[in-house]
Amino acid sequence: MSFWRVLLAIIFPPLSVIGKGCGSFLIVLLLTFCGWVPGVIAALVILNNTN
Repeated sequence: MSFWRVLLAIIFPPLSVIGKGCGSFLIVLLLTFCGWVPGVIAALVILNNTN
């Protein structure tokens, strides 16, 4: 996880996970629409996953 990805996950979560696939992007986008905090948490969890 790079510093810039984490910063991007805090500012605009869906954009930070765009390289992880369409499914991850859509999940984080929906969670961000529900609330900013769930989107940030989901983005950080997806970015922290090493698989």
